[in-house]
Amino acid sequence: MGDRLRLAVGVMGNAASMLLYAAPILTFSRVIRKKSTEEFSSVPYILALFNCFLYTWYGLPVVSCGWENFPLVTINGLGILLEISFILIYFWFAPAGGKKKVAMTVIPVTAVSCITGIISTFIFHDHHRRKVFVGSIGLIASVAMYGAPLVVVKKVIQTKSVEFMPFYLSFFSFLASSLWMAYGLLSHDLFLACPNLVGSPLGILQLVLYCKYRKRGIMEEPHKWDIENNNEDKLKQELQLNVTDNTNGKT
Repeated sequence: MGDRLRLAVGVMGNAASMLLYAAPILTFSRVIRKKSTEEFSSVPYILALFNCFLYTWYGLPVVSCGWENFPLVTINGLGILLEISFILIYFWFAPAGGKKKVAMTVIPVTAVSCITGIISTFIFHDHHRRKVFVGSIGLIASVAMYGAPLVVVKKVIQTKSVEFMPFYLSFFSFLASSLWMAYGLLSHDLFLACPNLVGSPLGILQLVLYCKYRKRGIMEEPHKWDIENNNEDKLKQELQLNVTDNTNGKT
């Protein structure tokens, strides 16, 4: 019964994580449409890629005992493909400075992932030590991934606008972290449960902020219309003054 429940929670965690990893599709369709990354940050996607790398490796039989953590491999393997796609799109449309930041973040993440895989394979020779080593680094990566949206949270509080904090990303982050926390507890695996003890409250924080500021709407477009309307009013006033001056000059 316990194994069936753990498997069921793992399947639900997979479904929630798939929705979480796919949620930025809406964001990047906007990036492609506008051909600009605007105020969106690449950090959450790079940290998510780091997390997917580590937990895919953690779930493989090299680290885990057999296929006991098979659900981790399936969803994080899909996550790797999606996050790489998002990062490439971001890199393509980012300005020169943004491209440099992406490269300076992706290269260390990839290097650490590769070094973790090499050390766990050739230095440690039993599953327990490999799980402790990879799980410890994965724990740090997961906490960083769930903490990355705090940058966006700060912007939301400053601007009082949720334009750059998509609702579905926050909602599925909360849902996935809650389910994986339950999966880790049922598996008696602290390296799966602990990071989600951080992720779940942060997801709640984002949802609370979204509910608070969602009625403020998107601030950017009204400003543009105001500027255009002000410019039109100024042109009309200038034309009226010119007409008046010409009329006075003739008389």
